[in-house]
Amino acid sequence: MDFKLGKNPPVHDARTLMFGAYLKPQLPPPPPAVDYGKKVPLWPMYGNDIYGDCTCAAAGHMIQCWTANAAAELSPANNSVIHFYEHFVGTPPPPDAGCDMLTVLRYWRKTGLANHKVLAFTGLTLGDATQAKQALDMFGGLYIGVALPDFAVTGDMLATPWVVPPGGPVSNAAPNPNNGHCIPAVAYDAANLYVVTWGEVKSMSWAFYAAYADEVFAVLSQDFITANGKSAAGFDLAILEQDLVGL
Repeated sequence: MDFKLGKNPPVHDARTLMFGAYLKPQLPPPPPAVDYGKKVPLWPMYGNDIYGDCTCAAAGHMIQCWTANAAAELSPANNSVIHFYEHFVGTPPPPDAGCDMLTVLRYWRKTGLANHKVLAFTGLTLGDATQAKQALDMFGGLYIGVALPDFAVTGDMLATPWVVPPGGPVSNAAPNPNNGHCIPAVAYDAANLYVVTWGEVKSMSWAFYAAYADEVFAVLSQDFITANGKSAAGFDLAILEQDLVGL
């Protein structure tokens, strides 16, 4: 089976709201482990074996995870995800066009995927594991972009462990922006984040996250927030909503 990537280089916009700006002083420490992905029995490929649509496949997987943990799982249809991808690259979609995450997030918020819009998104501080745990716990997932090293995109890409080699992120293990990939994290523990890629859940060590993640977003789904209510105690959603009006 072929595996595609498809995340274009990060687009930086000074207007992007940052997650840390909305944390309240009373926010408790994140739990030692969280697993929202366990409620999803099957993760579709969503075309990421044919097209470089990982940014859109990740959105579909996040909708699965949110709805599974809110009430009843809703899995967007494969053609809905492909059609979402076509908005960015044209019809029929070329195999390796790819998208940037910020553009996908903006369209997802304004228009939606499979009738699911997101309320907002905020950027995380790169390499900050505590923020990653806080955001994943509160909002049911993370939308992560990585610049994978060359060793991670050869051979059986699902079988290759996502850990930093003993020599560190240099040479064949250096981040390569040409290997951009977008994955949602749906769980974490002390050792790893657990991300969905190519229809499976894969572990990513915290050191790998720190070395190769080049953009990370907390994406707020109203379905998940309403059902779980986790954001109320530690995240200033009301101020975030006010700030969104000006964008």
